[in-house]
Amino acid sequence: MNIRKVVIPVAGWGTRSLPASKNIPKEMLPVYNKPVVQYVVEEAMRAGVEDVIFVTNRDKSVIEDHFDYNLQLESVLERAGKREMLEQVRHVAEMVNIMAVRQKKQLGLGHAVLCARELVGNDPFAVMVGDDLMFGDDAGLQELVRVSKERSMPVIGVMEVPADRINRYGIVTGEEISPGVYSITEMVEKPAVGTTSSRLAIVGRYVLTPDIFEHLSRVKPGHGGEIQLTDALAALARERGMLAVKMGGLRFDAGDWVDYLSANVYLGLLDPGLRDGLRARLRAMLG
Repeated sequence: MNIRKVVIPVAGWGTRSLPASKNIPKEMLPVYNKPVVQYVVEEAMRAGVEDVIFVTNRDKSVIEDHFDYNLQLESVLERAGKREMLEQVRHVAEMVNIMAVRQKKQLGLGHAVLCARELVGNDPFAVMVGDDLMFGDDAGLQELVRVSKERSMPVIGVMEVPADRINRYGIVTGEEISPGVYSITEMVEKPAVGTTSSRLAIVGRYVLTPDIFEHLSRVKPGHGGEIQLTDALAALARERGMLAVKMGGLRFDAGDWVDYLSANVYLGLLDPGLRDGLRARLRAMLG
């Protein structure tokens, strides 16, 4: 399966990031020197994606604007002779094709994906949760795209979580058919602790076939009136089969303050110009 489109839901209120997200979308909060959502789009590009479909709301046009040209800023940088900065801001506008569709009611992740149906069409596509950051060689969506091409099946990304935290995630159970690749036999949204032995949690990366939309259109709203993507995935898995891939690399949940701050430190330590000074400050604070 060739994956050229990705759906990135960004319509949520970002309540976990308040008060920072009161007037700024959580996806636009900076991690090191880029907004969260740019890292997600760059990960999609590395997997071969060309078209990005944002599922957004009326207050988040700034996300689309970030991936457009800013002629006034470019003019200022050009007059000041700041060529490197100029190329950086132009590059962001030239990364991918950007499309957007409104999610007019906040009815859950499944509903957000369903909103993109017309723009996706009949092509296989990816879904990426906009506040999950993944770093590492061949990590993230690339892993799923590779497996989906090899097996010609829908694929979702999973990571092992502590047993006492399974009630925060969709949890899958399956048979390991090759190292780190599982044929899914069961999928449950936020099971109670102690009700399953599996610790394989869905972590916001999916490669799906367009028949998922039929299942989403039949899902009945659950807790809070939300349409759960996991319910539609479970139905699709029963109908045609689905794989789970245990993902490598490092994952940071940008909606969790510990993870958000850790991601900043991680990327700062990768910058040769900041590394020594940042280490010194960290040592001083920890001491």
